[in-house]
Amino acid sequence: MKPLVSSIVHVQVAIPEGGEDKARAFYGGLLGLTEIPKPSELAKRGGCWFELPEGTCGQLHLGVDPDFRPARKAHVAFLTADGAELAERARSQGHEVVQEQADGTEQVYICDSFGNRLEFMGREA
Repeated sequence: MKPLVSSIVHVQVAIPEGGEDKARAFYGGLLGLTEIPKPSELAKRGGCWFELPEGTCGQLHLGVDPDFRPARKAHVAFLTADGAELAERARSQGHEVVQEQADGTEQVYICDSFGNRLEFMGREA
């Protein structure tokens, strides 16, 4: 059977109300993602959107959830060129970081400014 889905357009991560500045510092500042404008009708809801590098799923949407609880298990996984450097930068900014190796692949778990778990995977060693 042919899949009915061809790609991911965006992924969404929840943030608390009023968290946009912290989100911009983490996702734009630490990770270096470029913020893109939300459509005016959706901008009223708060949150912010970021463009992901070409060849990935497209966009990362940070949406305001009035009943926000950080995602401690569910997560987005990103490919990174330098997990050690990213981990060092994240630690220096006070973020929780866990580094692991699995089957020759470097894995770095970093919690964003709100406690959401994100995974950063290096290329196989």
